[in-house]
Amino acid sequence: MESLKKNEDFRNCYRSGKSYANHYLVLYVWKNGKDHNRIGISVSKKVGNSVVRHHITRLVRESYRLHEDMFNSGLDMAVVARSAASKARYTDIEKALMDLAGRANLLHETVPEGEDRG
Repeated sequence: MESLKKNEDFRNCYRSGKSYANHYLVLYVWKNGKDHNRIGISVSKKVGNSVVRHHITRLVRESYRLHEDMFNSGLDMAVVARSAASKARYTDIEKALMDLAGRANLLHETVPEGEDRG
C-alpha cells in the first residue's frame, strides 16, 4: 500500500477529483494514471487530540488494507475524517469506507467463488 504524502498530491485529489461523503468520512478520488493505488488519510485537530487522530488514521488504514484487493487500480484516494469519527468503532469506519468506495464505483465486480474471471 502506497501513501499520498505530498501536499500537491492531496491538492490534486481535492481540486480535480470527485468527492463522496457520509457520517464519518469524506473520500476524494482522482485517477493517477499509474497501475497502483495511493491512499492519504487526513484527520484534523478539530477531531481530537493526537491519540484520537492517530487511532482514526490506523482504523482507516487497516480497513483499506484488508479490502485493498477489492479496489480498482490507478487511483489516488484522500480520506478525510469527520469529527463524528472520533466516537466510531472499527466496524463503523470499515462500513463507512466500503460504503463510499461502493458509491464511487471503486470496487471490482465480485465473482462468485469457484468461477473464473476469463
